[in-house]
Amino acid sequence: MSTPDQSEAVDAVDAVPTDPERPGLTPRQARRIRIVVASVMMVAIAVVLVERLASRSSLLVVADYGMALILCGLVIELSRSGRTRLASWLLGVGLVAAVAADWLVLP
Repeated sequence: MSTPDQSEAVDAVDAVPTDPERPGLTPRQARRIRIVVASVMMVAIAVVLVERLASRSSLLVVADYGMALILCGLVIELSRSGRTRLASWLLGVGLVAAVAADWLVLP
């Protein structure tokens, strides 16, 4: 059972006014946006992978773009579980690393 002090504290937290003029996304909207962005990136990476394999077949190409595809799938799963900030950072850093690896490592 909660003491009167605890219930008053919970009521005070619930009574904090929200700013209706402040733009922002609900957590559900943020998750859906990140899932859509990761899905679109996954399709784009798959198209680039097919194009790269047509021009130069290499294990490094498959490894680089395969890791990027796995990364997008991981971002989708993190977003579904509510880890949207971590998913955003991981998507951004991972895709920059994949592009850098394509530019620096691949012939």
